[in-house]
This record gives sequence, C-alpha cells and structure tokens, in this order.
Amino acid sequence: MEEKFMKKALKEAKKAADKLEVPVGCVIVKDGKIIARAHNQKETKKDTTKHAEILAIQKASKKLEAWRLINCEMYITLEPCSMCAGAIINSRIKKVYIGTMDEKTGAAGSVLNLFKDYTFNHKVEVETGIMQAECEKILKEFFKELRELRKTKTN
Repeated sequence: MEEKFMKKALKEAKKAADKLEVPVGCVIVKDGKIIARAHNQKETKKDTTKHAEILAIQKASKKLEAWRLINCEMYITLEPCSMCAGAIINSRIKKVYIGTMDEKTGAAGSVLNLFKDYTFNHKVEVETGIMQAECEKILKEFFKELRELRKTKTN
C-alpha cells in the first residue's frame, strides 16, 4: 500500500522537475483515497512557502472543509523541513511516509526531529525509506542536470 501512494508522490515530484523545481512530491490520503496531491512550486510562484507539503495540506483542508486533517496520511518523497514538519503537526496528520531523508534541512530525524524530540499537542507517526532508491534517484538526476544546464549557460 505504501508503494502505491509513494508512486503517486513521485509522479508529483516529476512534475516539479519538469518545471525546474526541486523534485519533491506529496500526496495526502484519507480512508485509502488520495484527497490532495502537490509538488514544489517555490521557483514558479516565487514564494518560499510553496513546498509540496504545504500545498497538499491546503488542498486537503479545502477538500475536507477543515484545518484538522484527522486520520490522514502524507506520502512525501523527501523528508520535510522544519516549516513543513510544523504544518504537519498543526494540521493533525496522523502518519507521514518519507521516501528519502534530507541531510541538509530535514526536520524528521536528519538535522532535527520535530516529530519526536519535542512535546507538542499532537504526535505524528513516521515511517521512512519508502521507495528510497527511486526518491533519491530523481533528486540526484535533477541536481546533476541542473549543474550541467548552469555550466552550459556560463559557457
């Protein structure tokens, strides 16, 4: 089941990469059905807050007509940053499935762990390593292509 939804998140990550956005994709599931999907749009929208997780939370809230995403699960290709981890906690998402960890800005265990190391009013369950190789691959390929593109522009 986890792979089925992570594949959908990877599809969103591919959409981001096609727009020269960092390829992060996210889906939110309730009762076995996707209720929201999103990908990074920071570059496109020129807005720091347009992370896949934030956009998906906004869509899910609109769909459910509630800010509390009770019994919802999130599938995200890359470990959330502190902003997104905070939004996940505040939106009451039950569980987060993470594809690969982010050693530079991750807030679910890499740099810090907002889900476990602090006492908040809501606890989020976390499972990591879902389709990790595929999630790492799309990121590595994107940054390799981006470096090559920048090199071509400077020559």
